[in-house]
Amino acid sequence: MLKTLLRTKNLDRIKADAESADHVQLKRSLGPVDLMSLGIGATIGTGIFAVIGTAAAGGANHSGAGPAVALSFVLTAVACAFCALCYAEFAALVPISGSAYTYSYATMGELVAWIIGWDLVLEYALGAATVSIAWSEYLNKLLGYFNAAIPYQWSHSPFEVSTTGLHGVMNIPALFIVFLLSILLIRGARESALVNAIIVVAKVSIVILFIIFGWSFINPANHTPFVPAPTNFIDAQGVSHHFGGIMGILGAAGVVFFAFIGFDAVSTAAQETKDPKKDLPIGILGSLVICTVLYILFSYVLTGVATINDFRTVGKEASVAFAIQTYMTGYGWLAKLVTVAILAGFSSVILVMLYGQSRVFYTMSRDRLVPGIFSDLHNKFRTPYKSNLLFFLFVGIFACLIPQDIVGDMTSIGTLFAFMLVSAGVWIMRVKNPELKRGFRTPLVPLVPILGILVCGAMIFGLGWANWMRLFIWMAIGFVVYFTYSIKHSKLRK
Repeated sequence: MLKTLLRTKNLDRIKADAESADHVQLKRSLGPVDLMSLGIGATIGTGIFAVIGTAAAGGANHSGAGPAVALSFVLTAVACAFCALCYAEFAALVPISGSAYTYSYATMGELVAWIIGWDLVLEYALGAATVSIAWSEYLNKLLGYFNAAIPYQWSHSPFEVSTTGLHGVMNIPALFIVFLLSILLIRGARESALVNAIIVVAKVSIVILFIIFGWSFINPANHTPFVPAPTNFIDAQGVSHHFGGIMGILGAAGVVFFAFIGFDAVSTAAQETKDPKKDLPIGILGSLVICTVLYILFSYVLTGVATINDFRTVGKEASVAFAIQTYMTGYGWLAKLVTVAILAGFSSVILVMLYGQSRVFYTMSRDRLVPGIFSDLHNKFRTPYKSNLLFFLFVGIFACLIPQDIVGDMTSIGTLFAFMLVSAGVWIMRVKNPELKRGFRTPLVPLVPILGILVCGAMIFGLGWANWMRLFIWMAIGFVVYFTYSIKHSKLRK
């Protein structure tokens, strides 16, 4: 039994299965620019607008770094780089759309591969649901500029109640955006990549506009001292947290990590990439570098324009708009564009998350670990359209009926778990198959994978027992599915 659970899939078999003529091939249409756009589209969402203010000032359940939040982004980028380097090596070595699932199948065996494939539902499907709920909230904010709004009952889940006593019925806007993007994905990867690229250009342009126009409004006093002296502050729940100093920077780094989630989705596009061995590492590492530079510059300008006290007294989502409206005279129009940028950012994140989820289950279906319906391709568009429709229903249920805070942290813990397994897989593969020709090599193995595992493990620990319990329950459901269906139908077993 143990041998069955730990059986690995040979790399040559993986590649042969992906290239076999017994099924309609996914269409190879993506280049390095498309892949970087996918990575940026999945990464730059609300994080750059909402996370910076809370990480700088500190708040409930976390420390604050002050203006040194820019250093927190540097620290987090280095930590993410450990995992990104491991993803890049595997993506070039195993250019298959299953991402971390496929990498685990080749290194740690079928059971671990199933665990990571099931876990990726937390990152991609529930991630899309969480972001679609936030998309609905910001749509109402945008409509507010025109004195319009979607009624509370039809933009909130039935488990939410307004301050005036109104009960939600279902979140129609969240369902709408998931449906719209699912239809776009069915049309094809190239079309989806084009729309994503347009969205990425729009939101990155607004970010750059804020950096350029905001630079002249930086008040040097707000950056003095750049690293505040270490102190403690009491949050609204009466809990003491670090502010400033090394501990403040480290605590804020744990918060801003979640602004980096998404670059790994590039690896799910492997079978639709023209030259995966060359282009996938460029897409993964290139998108991470671009996002890091934008995050650092944006946080430096924002903490220079507004004060730390501003971030503590206004809502985290409103911090950027507040800074513009309060300190940047004559740029009120930019505050409205920020809301548009956030909506655009959410849209591209949902798009890439839905894309990644369908491609992971496409590969799992080809291995017969999930039903064949997930790998059925459209005759014309050559996309897994049935999988897209099924995940529209799954994501739509969460988006319509479940409050955002229940599924939000599950996305983070699922992502971190995937990062750990990919880092471990690179190390294992170097030991088991050192002779393989690698299009990209992670430097300093095993040091880089070990650092990736330790950093992600520490962040999982920091998410608390409630999230560990949710992960445990989700994995327990996954084990039931595996031992009642997957282990019997496994293509490798047969």
